[in-house]
Amino acid sequence: MSRTARIVWMSIGLGITAALLIAAVVWGYQMRPTSDVCASIEYIIEDRAERLYVTEAELQQLLRAENLDPAGRPADMVSLHRIEKTITHHPMVRTAECYLTPRNEVKVRLTQRIPLLRVQIPGDTYIIDTDRKVMQARAVVRDKVLVATGSVGVQIASNQLADFAMWLQDNTYWQQRIHYVYVQSPQMIYLYLKDADGTPKTERIVLGSMRHFERKLNKMRTFFENTADILQDKHYTEYDVRFRGQVIGRY
Repeated sequence: MSRTARIVWMSIGLGITAALLIAAVVWGYQMRPTSDVCASIEYIIEDRAERLYVTEAELQQLLRAENLDPAGRPADMVSLHRIEKTITHHPMVRTAECYLTPRNEVKVRLTQRIPLLRVQIPGDTYIIDTDRKVMQARAVVRDKVLVATGSVGVQIASNQLADFAMWLQDNTYWQQRIHYVYVQSPQMIYLYLKDADGTPKTERIVLGSMRHFERKLNKMRTFFENTADILQDKHYTEYDVRFRGQVIGRY
């Protein structure tokens, strides 16, 4: 290649490089925040398609009550940690993550608490969530979950009954047949039954304690499936599965 050609190609290369540098500077200028003031706040409720227990208006009210609304404030004066902590105090919020975008927009990404078990006792109704914590039974919470009544304390609700409710969610057979749980004592628990369409039945299962509940109910299922014709004429009102290898029917 001649010396002249090399000079021409070098000139072209320098021109392209310069053009790229100019483009990068312009792009960087355009992406730079137009000011150091926080522009807005956006709430992203990740599981809102499944349930919606909290609204943007409620969250905004929470922040304003604590003088934490970031809109219009200098970005370096916005406390992301305090915003995050305040929002997680909402009784329906499970997790919250707060961050600032390059355009000085505050984003809050959150998830809501998930009901697992509803406890209905005289004078009180509450929910145990999937984290085994007590959750308010608000009108907006309409998830169909197992109901427990009787002498139900938080200790048994968040442990043995929560274990049972979690198992029941994955067991279609019993999910369609158990209407509610009645706790007389931790050692005497009854399962009241329902038809497939949800109609309450008069029959109940004497489970005893929650110990080995899966084995007891597997035994009960086998009994139902093998004696369906016989049971049509028996009209038992109670099935006792407390004893190993036995199902005792009572009128």
